[in-house]
Amino acid sequence: MATREHVRERRSKQLERIRLTLDEAHAKRAETIEGGEHMVAFVIEKACVGCDQCLIVCEDDAIEMYKAPLVTSNLTTENNRKARILREPCTGCRLCVLACPTDAIKMIER
Repeated sequence: MATREHVRERRSKQLERIRLTLDEAHAKRAETIEGGEHMVAFVIEKACVGCDQCLIVCEDDAIEMYKAPLVTSNLTTENNRKARILREPCTGCRLCVLACPTDAIKMIER
């Protein structure tokens, strides 16, 4: 029978392996996304869940959250928000694209 310490150690090693795998996948994905000043982020509204992860990582203050009506009448919520990219301050850094958990943000040419 495994001791608690042994289980903790195995869990810690497993979490580190997962973290390294995710970091590697994240780096590979970042390489495939074109960025730069000739690009700007664009939010696909239907895919945005309003989690504000993009807002947290944006260093250019190029994202604002706005209230949007719900698509379905089956749900009721006080706070249905979506992200909107402000084109002028956006530097095309791609951080919001990488942070978005639903792939709702894409890079497009200016």
